[in-house]
Amino acid sequence: MTTGIDVSTHNGVIDWKKVKDSGQADFAIIRAGYGRLLSQKDKKFDVNYQGCKENHIPVGTYWYSYAVSVPEILTEAEIFLEVIKDKQFAFPVYLDFEESAQFALGKAKCSEMAEAFLNTLENAGYFAGLYSSKSHLEQYFTEKILRRYTVWLAHYGVVQTSYPYPFAMWQYTNDSTIAGISGHVDKNYCYQNFPAIIQSAGLNGFQEKNTKHIVLTIDGKTYSGTLTET
Repeated sequence: MTTGIDVSTHNGVIDWKKVKDSGQADFAIIRAGYGRLLSQKDKKFDVNYQGCKENHIPVGTYWYSYAVSVPEILTEAEIFLEVIKDKQFAFPVYLDFEESAQFALGKAKCSEMAEAFLNTLENAGYFAGLYSSKSHLEQYFTEKILRRYTVWLAHYGVVQTSYPYPFAMWQYTNDSTIAGISGHVDKNYCYQNFPAIIQSAGLNGFQEKNTKHIVLTIDGKTYSGTLTET
């Protein structure tokens, strides 16, 4: 088991070196944005990503959804992909689903929207997961969805969660503190070695590059080497 944090622009300016040196963040999940416009990219996404990379903190990301239809959530997925392209994530990329207007649509529609979003991410080469609270996961998503995708569970105020389905990450508090971040911060337990799983599978930007061995003869001299396709 490892312990990590999740943050967004609401956590202000983060001193990622202090976070790393605290020994309390084995990983970080950072918000990429919300909604269905590129302008809704999280204002601290790039700096938080860079801070994690520079301090060797394995990082994942999430997109906060406001969609209330499949077409809307597909738009959100495409915007999410645009924001995170050309970056590498050792932890999953998550759909954050927690709006009351979404749950008012009922279990079938919520499940349909989640599946559409997560399949779009998977088809683009990402390890995709679903984040929501215990009660909402149990009430508004089918067992098929809860078993098909990795789940990031939010459940506070308990020593051990009673959530009945598989989950790989547990957000157990939103009221913790850590050096390098002012105010309260979310804390999480992780029960899977996501960096090993994701990197070995070539997902989340860790795709193996195609290399070719080439031999060139120029002015009677022979040169050999490798050509990497990016």
